[in-house]
Amino acid sequence: MKINTISTDKHEFLQGSIGLDDFPKKLYILGNLPKKRIPTIAIVGSRKHTQYGKEIAEKLAYELARAGVVVVSGLALGIDSIAHRAALEAKGTTVAVLAHGLDTVYPASHKSLAKKIVQEGGALVSEYKTGTSPMAHRFLERNRIASGISDGVVVVEAAARSGTLSTAAHALAQGKEVFAVPGNITSPLSVGCNSLIRQGAIPVTRVEDILEVIAPNIEPEQTQFILGDTPKEVAILELLQSGLRDGEEILQKSKIEPTDFNQTLTMLEIKGSIKALGGNQWTIR
Repeated sequence: MKINTISTDKHEFLQGSIGLDDFPKKLYILGNLPKKRIPTIAIVGSRKHTQYGKEIAEKLAYELARAGVVVVSGLALGIDSIAHRAALEAKGTTVAVLAHGLDTVYPASHKSLAKKIVQEGGALVSEYKTGTSPMAHRFLERNRIASGISDGVVVVEAAARSGTLSTAAHALAQGKEVFAVPGNITSPLSVGCNSLIRQGAIPVTRVEDILEVIAPNIEPEQTQFILGDTPKEVAILELLQSGLRDGEEILQKSKIEPTDFNQTLTMLEIKGSIKALGGNQWTIR
């Protein structure tokens, strides 16, 4: 696919970035940006996330994309790639802002993800021409673009000195909204988010907290209460809907024989009713 160059002051989707002093006058793009301005949110966070961070990033990105919001991130390991994949799973649009030329993908393990983003109607964006290699300072520079093309930035997890916080700092300087997911006060990866909330960032405990600010006219898709087809499925789903995640704990509380329990979990996953989070953790899809 051809790499195109666009003038940021002539593309309607980028109108939110017009007038920002630190925003580039042109961008290189692979794929397609929306033709008009629609609600857009950047979701960023730690590369070394917790299971909690993964689950929250997936949930927010999925529900925002289902509501028609463009999900922006940086294609990095961790929360970034989780957000992109969840948006794609929701059949939504996602945009990846890269810190190098568009003739390569970094990390290389995300080549298939980058390809799918473009194939599904999204875009890869960069201010750097072909042949520009990824360097540490460029990852910090690209953060201003992620925030600049968005109506707000959601920080899912960040340590006290995380580079993720630079995206939030750019958002503040650009007059964009900053959201933060509250975290466990004993977790080092929650220090950045909890600090942002103390400084005035909007705490996020549900997708509505974001939509009410950036897109008040959009109603999020209501989560349906999922019913099982058998008593064993019902028992497992009720425990998941109560907030349990750990497979061993669900097994004990459901009082289902282990063999039947594993078979029921498999059937629920095949049906698309539940989703494996890894580490024998489960959630409602």
